[in-house]
Amino acid sequence: MLKRLYDWTMAKAASKNSESWLAAISFAESSFFPIPPDLLMVPMVLANRANAWRIATICTLASVVGGIAGYMIGFFLYETIGQWVIEVYHLEARFDELRHTFVEYGAEILIIKGMTPIPYKLLTITAGVAHLSLWVFIGASILSRAMRFYLVAALLYWFGAPIREFIEKRLTLVTSAFAVALIGGFLAVKLL
Repeated sequence: MLKRLYDWTMAKAASKNSESWLAAISFAESSFFPIPPDLLMVPMVLANRANAWRIATICTLASVVGGIAGYMIGFFLYETIGQWVIEVYHLEARFDELRHTFVEYGAEILIIKGMTPIPYKLLTITAGVAHLSLWVFIGASILSRAMRFYLVAALLYWFGAPIREFIEKRLTLVTSAFAVALIGGFLAVKLL
């Protein structure tokens, strides 16, 4: 099933409606869809690197709006839809662990983990269940998703096709290194 979804996603990246598909997939991935928007974003940016920032903006905005939908699922519909989404992706263990720390560190979790390729839907639904402030959720989501998608766009813009293989093989490493650098910067500012 995942192979068919992957093939379908790649076909959409080459279509004339690719930006609409990118927005739809970015939205859906934040609340229930299994395929990350990177699979459309990477070939779209490589096809026309001048559109890298536009494509990153589409991913960011659609992902945040989709994240709000995921938040609402967690806040209002966890017992029905939210629990089903968590179970479909076998995220129960991660959800239970995350739910307990989300109450105290919700914004920090969203900023750090929202940049990584872990299922963002897990974060959005958990934020809703934990009743994290909607405004804090939106702010942290904008920050984390923008950093993630603009980082990918920047690497593709500056390095082109050779970086594609590197990103696809080491996306977790790239985003984790960026998160560590960002946190280190915050700590340095705070301590100085």
